[in-house]
Amino acid sequence: MSTIHTVSRAMLRRVVIASVLGNAFEWFDFAIYGLFAVTIAHLYFPGGDAVASLMLTLATFGVGFFVRPLGGVLLGIYGDRVGRKKALSLTIALMALGTGMIGVLPTYAAIGMAAPILVVIARLIQGVSAGGEFSGATTMLIEFAPRDRRGFFGSFQMCSQALAFSLGSAVAFLLTRHLDAVQLQSWGWRLPFLAGILVGPVGWIIRSKIDESPEFLACMADAARADAHAAKAPLRDVLRQYPRELVASTAICVVGTVSAYVFVFFLPIFAKQTLGIAAADANFASFVGTAVILVMCPFAGYLSDRVGRKAVLVFGMLGYGAAAWYCFGRLVATPSAHTLLMLELGVSVFMSFIWGPMPIILTEVLPVSVRSTGAALTYNVAVMMFGGLAPFINTWLVKATGSPLAPLYYVMFSIFVGCVGAALLPGVREPRLAVSSSRG
Repeated sequence: MSTIHTVSRAMLRRVVIASVLGNAFEWFDFAIYGLFAVTIAHLYFPGGDAVASLMLTLATFGVGFFVRPLGGVLLGIYGDRVGRKKALSLTIALMALGTGMIGVLPTYAAIGMAAPILVVIARLIQGVSAGGEFSGATTMLIEFAPRDRRGFFGSFQMCSQALAFSLGSAVAFLLTRHLDAVQLQSWGWRLPFLAGILVGPVGWIIRSKIDESPEFLACMADAARADAHAAKAPLRDVLRQYPRELVASTAICVVGTVSAYVFVFFLPIFAKQTLGIAAADANFASFVGTAVILVMCPFAGYLSDRVGRKAVLVFGMLGYGAAAWYCFGRLVATPSAHTLLMLELGVSVFMSFIWGPMPIILTEVLPVSVRSTGAALTYNVAVMMFGGLAPFINTWLVKATGSPLAPLYYVMFSIFVGCVGAALLPGVREPRLAVSSSRG
C-alpha cells in the first residue's frame, strides 16, 4: 500500500489544533470530576463514613472506565470503517452530553437515590466517548504528520491531556481559593461542568474544518482497487494478526495511565484527606506538575524521533520510579505544601518521557486498516484495569494497610509492567529511518 502523501502546512496546523483542543476538552471533563470528588461525595453519595462516601464517588469515577474498552472498540471500528473524522465528531458530542448532565443534576438531598444513579449514567456516557477519543485523535494526528517527525507531533496528544489536567487544576485552585465552603458546595463546583457543555459545538466546529486522514483514504483506495474492504473485521484482524503488538503496547500503557491517575487524580485527594494539606495547595501542586508535562512532552517526542522510541521510554520509566520512590517517601514523612510540590515536579519531569513517545508507539506498530481499533483496545484496556480505579484502589490500600506509603507500591508494580512491555515491543521506528510500510 502506498503511504506517500503530501499535506499542506495549513491543514497540518488544523489537524494539530483539532486533535489537541478536542482531546483537551474531553479530558478536562474527566479531570474536574476527580478534582471535585470530595464535594461530589458529600452531595451525591452521603453517608456516615467520609472515607466510604469518597470511595463510592471514586468507584463511580471508575465506572466510566469499564465501558471505555467497549466504547473505544466500537468507535475504533467506526473510525477504521468510515473514517477518522466522523468518529471524532461523534466522540465530542457524547462527552458534551455526559458532562452537561453532571453539571445540572439535582443532589441526593433533592431527588434521593435518583441522583447517584444519574451520575453513574453520565459517567457511562463520558466513558464511551473517552474510549474512542484518544485512539481516534492520535491516529488522525500521526497519519497527517511527516514520517520523520511523528514522535514530535504524536506527543501533542499527551500535551492535550496535560493541558486538560492543568486547566482542571487551575480552575479547582481558583474556586477553592476564592469561594468559601458554602459557595463551593452549593454552586461553585458546577461551573467547570457547565463550561464543559461547550465541548460539543466548539469541538464539532473545529473538527469539521479538517480533511479526512490521507493514509486512511489511500488505504480505502487500495482496497477498492483490490475489490475488497480494507478491514472487514478490524477487531478480529488485529487480535489474530498482532497479538504481540497488543500485549506490549497495553503493558506500556499501564505505566503511563497509572502515572496519570495516581499523581494527577489520586494525589490531590490523598494530600487533602490523608495528609491534611490544604485543598488550594494540593490543586496548585497538581497544576504545576501537569504544566511541566505540557512543556516537556514535545521535547520527549522530538527526542524519540532522533534516538528511538524505546530509549526515551525506558529512560523515563527508570527516572520516574526513582523520583517517585524518593519524593513520595519525603511527602509522607513530612507532609507539607513544599514536599507535595517537590513530588509533583520530580515525577512530572520523567513522566514526560513516558507520555511523549507513548501515543506514537501505540499506533506505529499497527497498520492503517486496524490502527484505530487496535490503539483503542490497548489503551482502554490498560486504563480500565489500572487507571480508572487507581484512586479507589489506592484509597482502599491506604485504609486496609494503614500505611500512607501503599500507593507507592502500586506505582512500582506499574513500572515493572511497563518495562516488560518495552522488552516485548516489536521494532518501531529507529531514528532517522523511515517506518516500514510492509505492514500498513
